Amino acid sequence: MNLPNKLTLLRVILVPFFVFFLLTDFMPFSKVAALVIFIAASVTDALDGHIARSQNLVTTFGKFLDPLADKVLVLSALICFCKLGIVGAVPVIIIMTREFMVSGLRLVTANEGVVVAAGIWGKLKTAFTLVAEVVILFTLCLSIETGTTAAAVVNIVNQTLIWIATALTVISGGIYLKGYWKYIDSSK
Repeated sequence: MNLPNKLTLLRVILVPFFVFFLLTDFMPFSKVAALVIFIAASVTDALDGHIARSQNLVTTFGKFLDPLADKVLVLSALICFCKLGIVGAVPVIIIMTREFMVSGLRLVTANEGVVVAAGIWGKLKTAFTLVAEVVILFTLCLSIETGTTAAAVVNIVNQTLIWIATALTVISGGIYLKGYWKYIDSSK
């Protein structure tokens, strides 16, 4: 197993630790630990692809696991945020639906021998969503008292970030659908 695949696998392995520290008060700085783990996992996302492309280490395993690892990390954070009452269910459901749709599209096109590569909008969506999730995790670490003006401002920022991520998710999903519609067109 090459280095990019190990980094991708590490991202998947880090997710349960991230979720554990985010959802428990196991230690005084659990939220900080969750933030650090999430940032480390996010960095592996940038590194694995860069190393794989620059050193010609792209593998079928990497093509399979990398998008899956991205989805597991992003959706785990969103579901935890939903459980913690930070984000509503609607943007999470929209983002999950797009992820399932693109995964299904990849399965359908794979049967035709076509690989659905990540486009610029998909990469932008992933990058923005990861940054938004880091900001939200950072605000959790601040322990701002509920009901204060600061808490209201943080809530507005967090909601804005999630809805921008949701909009980018819908746009990138639409672009994937448009580009590969001929493979799923029911009239054929």
